[in-house]
Amino acid sequence: MNKKIIITGGILGFLSVVIGAFAAHGLKALISAESIQTFETGVRYQMYHALLLLFIGGTSYLPEKKKAVIFYLVLIGVILFSGSIYGLATNNLTGFDFKTIGFVTPIGGLLMIVGWLIMILSFFRLKSGKN
Repeated sequence: MNKKIIITGGILGFLSVVIGAFAAHGLKALISAESIQTFETGVRYQMYHALLLLFIGGTSYLPEKKKAVIFYLVLIGVILFSGSIYGLATNNLTGFDFKTIGFVTPIGGLLMIVGWLIMILSFFRLKSGKN
């Protein structure tokens, strides 16, 4: 599971850089400055959570079951949160109205928050003698 988490974190980080560069250079002339800022929010949160996954996959402080739960919460959260933001920011460029699925953005955010909370609570439950 650790390898899967680390690889996924690396892929999300890589894609954050690629998608961010695309927004900065390819989208600048196509969407408003406000939409670029919105798009960058999705990129930023994707990168934050890529780094979180790299940490989760590399730490020995969390049990494997907790790592798996955090992994899936964060991955699905990033897909829903950042993915919907990318769609909403570029809404006028596609034939699909992303506003109809905009409700998934806060759901994705909530999943990421729950992932963080599970990690924090797991750290509080660590015994003093363990690591």
